[in-house]
Amino acid sequence: MTIMINYEDNSAKFADYIRNINSDTHPGYMVKTFGCQMNESDSEKIAGLLETMGYISVDSEDKSNFIIFNTCCVRESAEQKLFGHLGEMKKLKAGNNNLVIAVCGCMMQQEGMAAKVKKSYPYADIVFGSNSMHLLPKLLHGVLTEHRRQISVFETAGDIVEGIPIVRTSSVKAYVPIMHGCNNFCSYCIVPYVRGRERSRKPNDIIKEIEQLASSGTKEIMLLGQNVNSYDGGVSFAQLLKSTGECEGIERIRFMTSHPKDMGIDLIEAIRDIPRVCRHLHLPLQSGSSRLLAKMNRNYTRDEYIKTLETVKKMIPGIGLSTDLIVGFPGETEEDFLETLDVLGKIRFDFAFTFIYSKRKGTPAAIMDDEVPDEIKHERFNRLLEVQNKITLEQNKKNIGMIETVMIEGESKTKAGITTGRTESNKIVNFIAAGGMPGDFAQIYITDAKTWHLEGEFKSWK
Repeated sequence: MTIMINYEDNSAKFADYIRNINSDTHPGYMVKTFGCQMNESDSEKIAGLLETMGYISVDSEDKSNFIIFNTCCVRESAEQKLFGHLGEMKKLKAGNNNLVIAVCGCMMQQEGMAAKVKKSYPYADIVFGSNSMHLLPKLLHGVLTEHRRQISVFETAGDIVEGIPIVRTSSVKAYVPIMHGCNNFCSYCIVPYVRGRERSRKPNDIIKEIEQLASSGTKEIMLLGQNVNSYDGGVSFAQLLKSTGECEGIERIRFMTSHPKDMGIDLIEAIRDIPRVCRHLHLPLQSGSSRLLAKMNRNYTRDEYIKTLETVKKMIPGIGLSTDLIVGFPGETEEDFLETLDVLGKIRFDFAFTFIYSKRKGTPAAIMDDEVPDEIKHERFNRLLEVQNKITLEQNKKNIGMIETVMIEGESKTKAGITTGRTESNKIVNFIAAGGMPGDFAQIYITDAKTWHLEGEFKSWK
């Protein structure tokens, strides 16, 4: 189900009240995001709510009246980063009585985490979960008027709230969540426990958001979901892609993350046949061992995964492929690991996101008693990187001598005067082009290939 945010739920009323308070002061805010694209999308909504309340974005903590940490609990490293940053806030808070500090996100939905923050960090004024983000105006109102801490963590996910204002971080690329939560319960993953079961947005709400983005100049959208291809909003995901592809002004459509068990022929045909859908597929493998995949509760085998991608490559020649891989899952043997390397050799992914298994409290894998020693995890991880990086470079070299259509994203962060953009197959290209702006499309002749990017010469604007 979805509900619209409105004055009846009090959030907009509290936003109006705070905006009136802030009308002459324009206090500053910072949102610090830990985690995935869904967290980044949530942070854009948090920024939208804050700016509706009269806050303005600032670039330093010293200028801030409101600092908010949007957290992720998928990996232990994000948790460690959060507590490190929160510890640093004690001194800052002591020197600024007007500073409000908030902690939010899916980590706060994790069992016991909100209580831990409340007890260990008494200077955190607001703690709320990802499911109560729309209540931020009400929570902030409570801090400012009642001068006491506000805690809002829902045990269940509830409905999707539509109509939350959004401040986009890019003028040409945008995240569009189409569903929330997950039903898969992979044994290593905390997401279903903190973001809840799958809830899909209505197609009309999604298309309306995309049309508004197109009218404001957005050229590329990324449809988001923990398991995006299990979307069930009354139409299939393939049908939603077709409707999305008819939105004038949008030039490129991407999506993630897909689950192999839901990768049907209809979706492959949609990628092939809808011109605006990018010829790139991110399909997490996690392990090349069917034995481990069963322990992970992934609901597909090694052979089924390989067959799916063989079908994809046959139906869409030249498609860009990427994946996720976990090294050191409990019980992983050398034979299991070698099976993963074997799948890399068979599929030859263009790139892969690789992770060392991280135990997450509350998941079935966390209590498995056959944990792989850290030294073996790291040794295998390094071998995996060596194999995949070699394949990535070889795949990139295939682009040399080709002319690629590249959407400009901006100036390179590492080299002044170099423009950077991305191909349809999601490869980064660096080149020199005078006059190009983010969102412009250029024809680039690829002259060289590196492991992480391509280099090219500008030929023409498209």
